[in-house]
Amino acid sequence: MKNFLLWIALAIPSLSLSQSQSSQSHPNIVYILADDLGIGDVHTYNENGKIATPNMDRLAAAGMKFTDAHSSSAVCTPSRYSILTGRYAWRSRLQKGVLGGFSAPLLDSSTLTVPELLKKAHYQTAIIGKWHLGMQWPGTDEQHIDFSQPIRLTPLSYGFDYYYGISASLDMPPYVYIENNHTIELPVDSVSASSETHVRKGPKGPSFVFNETLATLTGKAKAYISGHKNEPFFLYFALPSPHTPLVTGSAFQGKSGICDYADYVMETDWVLGEVMKVLEAQGLSENTLIVFTSDNGYAPYAEYEKLKAAGHEPSYIYRGAKADIYEGGHRVPLIVSWPSTVKAGTTSDATVCLSDLMATCAIITGQTLAVEAGGDSYSWLPLLTGKPKQYKRTVTIHHSIDGNFAIRKGAWKLALTPGSGGWSEPRTALARKEGLPEMQLFHLPTDPGEKNNVAAANPQIVKELEDLLKRKIADGRSTSGPMLANDVPVDIYKSVK
Repeated sequence: MKNFLLWIALAIPSLSLSQSQSSQSHPNIVYILADDLGIGDVHTYNENGKIATPNMDRLAAAGMKFTDAHSSSAVCTPSRYSILTGRYAWRSRLQKGVLGGFSAPLLDSSTLTVPELLKKAHYQTAIIGKWHLGMQWPGTDEQHIDFSQPIRLTPLSYGFDYYYGISASLDMPPYVYIENNHTIELPVDSVSASSETHVRKGPKGPSFVFNETLATLTGKAKAYISGHKNEPFFLYFALPSPHTPLVTGSAFQGKSGICDYADYVMETDWVLGEVMKVLEAQGLSENTLIVFTSDNGYAPYAEYEKLKAAGHEPSYIYRGAKADIYEGGHRVPLIVSWPSTVKAGTTSDATVCLSDLMATCAIITGQTLAVEAGGDSYSWLPLLTGKPKQYKRTVTIHHSIDGNFAIRKGAWKLALTPGSGGWSEPRTALARKEGLPEMQLFHLPTDPGEKNNVAAANPQIVKELEDLLKRKIADGRSTSGPMLANDVPVDIYKSVK
């Protein structure tokens, strides 16, 4: 009788939850990925920031804010590859740059993805928004696409049950929504290239309206959440904002009082708020893991002079921006909320990478990754549950748009390039012309702005990190386990040495 009464007492708190939450052991997972959002654009990270981000700030207050989080690359396609595979993209054929809207798939069927992993735990899976990992269009080339025919090797081929979105960035054609493996309409218009708005020339659907993109995708995300409240789901919500073109919705135009980019950041913040609202309305907040982050740093061509004039630094205290090997290229905002598990208002200074999603999902759902899966992924669960000493990542490898490497271990970061590896000055070619050192070593706790290259004074540390990078590349993985094969040979020095 005592045992029965104890069981009743323990069961009573769950009666206030929705039926779906009380019967669901695994959390829903909503992964919201902004596009080119700088760490300094989020007010909770930048006390001097001039852009209001109340929903991002509220999410941080309700969960955990990571202050040393990194995308695996300083540009989008490789970052997205690593998020979904737990594998650095330079282990694939993509050694530099990004894909286009008509590019062939970067993923292959032999590489486990996060949605495939979660489907083994009986999750429903969806991607809404920007894909940018390639697909097989019906046609001989991008000038001869038959948009009336099904598209092959879409996200549905890699573990997603549902897809609604665009093939790549919002500045890349085709400008038409795709649902599952079909465009929702036939493109009949053509967009002209514009250096002012950073839009490339290409076909457009008749109902595709650029400044309604965020609202359209947000409506789809809300409908998906509302329609899956009785089963665990994984929603990968990949926003096209605040990447150029700066096509803010009408309700947010001029709202920041600064510039179009700042308005677009505010609309991006609104999107997060809408997702939080629908989760609360459906009674799903308590058992939903929300991840909010960005695929890389701020894009320096997005009205930087206007932001600077207003006293706003989108890269905060960090050097560089999108594309660069410097911290501004890949140090990103990362906020995780999971009310049933993560203590509100907490901060982690652990060095983490967005490739860690795979291992985190495996642990959360009680699965063991196969030895060949998630070779660069470490579970965040120890950090989320207040056990930071159990987090196993000790080394993080960074990559720039030009394919230049850096390796981070503890306080030290070694960059194997004399320049930025990206778009900031000095660009690599100019740096070599000026005779700058091929190695850059920074002690980040004392020099977060990477102003002082101390490689010459620390040759032993340079050699240790250089050798460690070589080993992690050769091993085909950075986690422990048997050696794996990279898909192609990896040129660590970009043919300089």
